[in-house]
Parts: sequence; structure tokens; C-alpha cells
Amino acid sequence: MEEIDIKRKAHEFRIDILNMIHKANSGHTGGSLSAIDIITTLYFGESKGKKFLNTDPKNPDWTDQDYFILSKGHSCPALYVILADLGFFPKEELNHFRQMGALLQGHPVRKTPGVTMTTGTLGSGISAAVGLAMCLKMEKKPNKVYVMVGDGEFQEGIVWEALMAAGHHKLDNLVVILDNNGVQMDGYVRSVMSIDPVVDKFDAFGFLTLQVMDGHNISDLLKAFSKAVDNPRKPVAIVANTIKGKGVSFAEGKASYHGVALSKEEMAVAVPAIQNIINDCK
Repeated sequence: MEEIDIKRKAHEFRIDILNMIHKANSGHTGGSLSAIDIITTLYFGESKGKKFLNTDPKNPDWTDQDYFILSKGHSCPALYVILADLGFFPKEELNHFRQMGALLQGHPVRKTPGVTMTTGTLGSGISAAVGLAMCLKMEKKPNKVYVMVGDGEFQEGIVWEALMAAGHHKLDNLVVILDNNGVQMDGYVRSVMSIDPVVDKFDAFGFLTLQVMDGHNISDLLKAFSKAVDNPRKPVAIVANTIKGKGVSFAEGKASYHGVALSKEEMAVAVPAIQNIINDCK
């Protein structure tokens, strides 16, 4: 898919995210919007004619697929809208988000087609990703494992244990993506407990660390993922600097929009603004 088409899709997904969270009157708006450009690029981007993430919606349990784990599970609306678009399940399911017994719960559940790992407890996803990558290496399989982690999540000790293991075992089939939006539920990450200098820490653990200064720039994301899949012989970390609530001007960078749905009045402002951006994607 061309860069402009990925950009357009990401904005279309923003509207889908807002709609599903609004309909549920519950969900995590800010982190879903900060992550959507990255996850869209991962699922729809390619390098040298080969997709970054090799999946098959008709066969979700295909053993030769690449794997994506959303360790920051509260941002699952960003994953669900993409999986629905790809055909892992009907788009109608988005209308039942967070309902009792629905396929799409407030955190990813393994029973959902396209979901690799049940997550929610912060740090569990990256730990599972390291274990999966180790297993694939032991079986001499070429599958890639991608995992997205939040910067607030990086305050969990289990995250650092996982990174240490990945570096020690030289898991060159693992790509860790940091959604570095700078804001967590109770304030700015730098104030709650800073994780910096995070790039130096990745380097110290033996990662190839790629910085994306604008984690919403599709061109820069494509370049980073292309480098990540180019057999670096070590685990890769992509540190993407993002904006919480990106695309909704009044929500950008605000902790107050971490886990709330937009009101009817806010939707009337946000959705047309994003639609105007989509119309300009030519």
C-alpha cells in the first residue's frame, strides 16, 4: 500500500475509534489515537514488496504468520478497527465494543480472531512476546514478533526483565515498539516516574534502537520498519514519539482523555475535522 493510502487509512481508523468508544461510552481514547498511525503502518506497510507483518485473516491461527502483541492493551480500539478492516471479523462487531459477552472487550482477548495474546496487566505482553520470540528461534522458524508497549507501562519492572532477556538471547526476530506519548492516566510520564534516557537503556540491553521523532509521520515509520526487518542480528526497538489524543485537537497531550469517550458535542467537532484531513489526502 502506498504511503498516502496508509495515511488516509489511519485517519479513517481514527473516526472508527471515536465512534466505537463513543457508542460504548467507555474506552481509552488518548492512547488509541497515539498508536493508530504506528499500527496502521505495521499492518499495511511493506518493504521490498514484502509486508512488514505477514498475516492471513482467513486463517488467524496460521503457524507461519508474523505476530503482533499489543502490550498496552487498553489501546485495543486501534487494533480492533484494523483487524475488522482486514476481515478478521465483521465490522459490525465494532458496534458491540465492551458489551457483556461481546467479541471485542476492553482489553485484547486471545479468543478474538487476529489477537495473539490476552493483555491488560501492564508488562505481560512484552514478556509473552520475548517468550514467543525465543520459542520461534528454538524451532528455527523465520516468523517475526512485534510488540507495542506504552511509556507509562515502562515503569513496570517486568518490562526491563523482558528487555534484558531479549538482548541476552539476541532475539533478532523481535521488534519492540514504544508508543512514547509522554502521558499516562495520572499525568505526565516525566513527572510520575521518568523512563529517560530510554534510548540509551535500549542500547545498553543490546538492541538496535531506531528513533522516530514524529511517530505520526507515515514516511518516517515506513523507514523505521524497513530497517527493523532488514536482519539486524539483534532485537530492534522503535522509539516513536507520539501525541496522546492525536487528531483531536482539544484532547491532544491531555491525561484527562486517557480513558474517556467523547461526548456528543465533542464528536460533532472532532469527526468533521478528521474528515477534512481525509479529504485532503490526495
